[in-house]
Amino acid sequence: MTSIYWLKPDNLEFPPVSQAFDDPPGLLAAGGDLAPERLLAAYARGIFPWYDNSSPILWWSPDPRMVLKPTEVHVARSLAKLIRQTRLRVTMDTAFADVIYHCAALRAEREGTWITDEMQVAYTDLHRLGHAHSVEIWRGDALVGGLYGIAMGKLFFGESMFSLAPNASKLAFVALAKQLEDWGFEMIDCQMPTDHLQSLGATTMSRAEFQHVLHKWRDAGNRSAPWVFDNKVLEKH
Repeated sequence: MTSIYWLKPDNLEFPPVSQAFDDPPGLLAAGGDLAPERLLAAYARGIFPWYDNSSPILWWSPDPRMVLKPTEVHVARSLAKLIRQTRLRVTMDTAFADVIYHCAALRAEREGTWITDEMQVAYTDLHRLGHAHSVEIWRGDALVGGLYGIAMGKLFFGESMFSLAPNASKLAFVALAKQLEDWGFEMIDCQMPTDHLQSLGATTMSRAEFQHVLHKWRDAGNRSAPWVFDNKVLEKH
């Protein structure tokens, strides 16, 4: 078996994504840290961290990759009715730390989580620097759903979502996709295939095609933070 590439503390370089393992699928490297500079260097190369407290930091570049074009988000009839009738409130970048905490806590209750305390601190730091963003779903003053991810150029790299009310995470995802469409974003990276994401219109893309899209749009200019929904998006959706 080929040995895994270990990242050096003083070097932000990653091996070529073509060297990712077939088993486990997409595993590329281990080690390093979660400093903002390393995380941004990773996302710029189509790489993301995914591990748990029992392992070192592991870095992945899966093939195929699940993605969604904001213009192709699928809103089922039942979800469209919910969106029209809901009393839930949608915001952006108002409670990032709470969103990532709930994403971690919900998964820890079910099957364990890769969103370790270290990951929560690292992505909250990226949020403070204007690179990470959240969508929040509120019932009154209670946070009942949301998602978070990284923005780079005209790309959004989704990380995780949670729901404490029926369809709250779907509402967050659809609202985000519609806003990103309005802002001219090209792609939402959903990383790993899931039935939940497929129901919203996500499809798979080869690593080679993903890298082509990544290199074309990652430097297309970053939208200033904090993000706020346009009123016309909220009124329509």
